[in-house]
Amino acid sequence: MFEEKALIFFHAVTPLHMGAGTALGAVDNPIQREVHTGFPILSGSGLKGALRDVVEAREGALAARLFGPKEEGSDHAGAIATGDGQMVLFPVRCGRRAFVYATSGTCLARLRRMAEIAGIQELPKVPQEPRQEEARCSSKEPFLTHGGKNRLVLEALDYEVQEDPDVQKWASWLGQNAFPAKAFEPFKDKVQKDLVLLHEEAFQHFVQHATLVEAHVRIDDASGTADDGGLFYTENLPPETLLAGLIMASRERPSKKAKGEGVLSAQEVLEHVQRLLDGAFVLAGGDATTGRGGLVLQFLKGGKSHGQNA
Repeated sequence: MFEEKALIFFHAVTPLHMGAGTALGAVDNPIQREVHTGFPILSGSGLKGALRDVVEAREGALAARLFGPKEEGSDHAGAIATGDGQMVLFPVRCGRRAFVYATSGTCLARLRRMAEIAGIQELPKVPQEPRQEEARCSSKEPFLTHGGKNRLVLEALDYEVQEDPDVQKWASWLGQNAFPAKAFEPFKDKVQKDLVLLHEEAFQHFVQHATLVEAHVRIDDASGTADDGGLFYTENLPPETLLAGLIMASRERPSKKAKGEGVLSAQEVLEHVQRLLDGAFVLAGGDATTGRGGLVLQFLKGGKSHGQNA
């Protein structure tokens, strides 16, 4: 039984490719997506392996106790379970700003649900969904005024826009709770100024069509030149994407052969994981040798929220 739970945020600081394994249309290597929403996700199995790698590098002897041994036929399991990373904020190119943080009611409702499971009760209420042609913003800074109306230009599309106090509350909560370390201070400020709530259909459009798709060429080993027919396309989540998931801990399940070691409680297991991983830089997914897959982690446990009740 997983007795202790925490919310963990995943900040993409480089393009990120966690592959789906099946070509989709013109994209040979698409990213993982949910079937029912089309939203990008980070699979829990892939994340768990990436987290384990960091723990092994820092305290190798502890990794097997927390995550379980790697050997086949082991007589005990690990004490950590990692959920999928679900979409929270997606960066979209903006006509007046470099980009805005776009989200939807579904993303915020899911984040609130995960936070409550982790014992975090102080999240704002989910804002009212905008109309398809409308966007709700946390501030006026991304606005353009045209014909006496406020407009927001995202990619090649523009939306009627207005400030929304509920979006402002979410922007404040995310700025205070979802971003780690001093290096993220500019992004904490930016999310409070540039958070945009979109209609579900509009948000789906951007997460499906505004990802980073890169062309690659396969090199022939013998000639050192491009292989005929070797052109392929790989999809990545763009930098500044924010996802969140649950990490859960049970009491340590010790090996039957272990002697003289105290069994870690679920609380101690989670404390060790947070100590070793909070604020850590992690490489997840593919193409790590070309600078892809960089994530920075932020933990949030029950009782540590700084938001406001709605």
